[in-house]
Amino acid sequence: MGDSVVNALDGVDLHVAAGEFVAITGASGSGKSTLMHLLGGLDRPTSGTLEFDGQLLSAMNEKQLAELRNRRIGFVFQTFNLINRTSALDNVCVPLMYTRRSFSKKTARAALERVGLGKRAKHTPSEMSGGECQRVAIARAIVNEPALLLADEPTGNLDSKTSEQILQIVHELHATGITILLVTHEMDVAVQADRIIQMKDGRIVEDTAVDDHRRDEILRLNRDSHERMFRKKAAARTGTSTDNHSSEAKRVG
Repeated sequence: MGDSVVNALDGVDLHVAAGEFVAITGASGSGKSTLMHLLGGLDRPTSGTLEFDGQLLSAMNEKQLAELRNRRIGFVFQTFNLINRTSALDNVCVPLMYTRRSFSKKTARAALERVGLGKRAKHTPSEMSGGECQRVAIARAIVNEPALLLADEPTGNLDSKTSEQILQIVHELHATGITILLVTHEMDVAVQADRIIQMKDGRIVEDTAVDDHRRDEILRLNRDSHERMFRKKAAARTGTSTDNHSSEAKRVG
């Protein structure tokens, strides 16, 4: 506000190799969604350079960026961004319409079948569950066989069981060689990736490779953090101290 300048991203230096599965995490306002928008060519950086597969995005005009996004990058968003009165099949066809080449709905149907919705092709989003809508969104994102899939909070509006189904599809896509960048504030989702980028105040504060040992450690710490928060809220409701609970637990043990 006023003369102050807020940098959504500040001094970010990041390289993602082809075929990686990377999770970008952090609190709201940390810059993770802004980073994804830049990586996908949806926004332009005010300074610095941004390359995709050897191509300098800052040197591209809007038409070139749109073509790159359509042919090489798939996007999945938390709110699905589907056309409500249009069938699942026609929603998936949308990216194909901008390729400037003839296409068959067979391609879109194959994408729906990849996410397990071949039998729901004629249904509209209003006739589908949240998980099904997200699967339609994923089919739309992969219909042009992109090299990079960017997913911004893809499980944010879903229950835990449906989230697991969506993440399983993400893993299957990654196994085919697609590079995955997944933005999430949920650590149990982030640990699904092979690498976690932690952001705070527009900066990368941690860049961690995730193996099975590290994954278990992160989940344990996350679980302990949730338990402490639960005890603190419970203590606030009852007017007791969390320290008293800890002491009592020690005496009982």
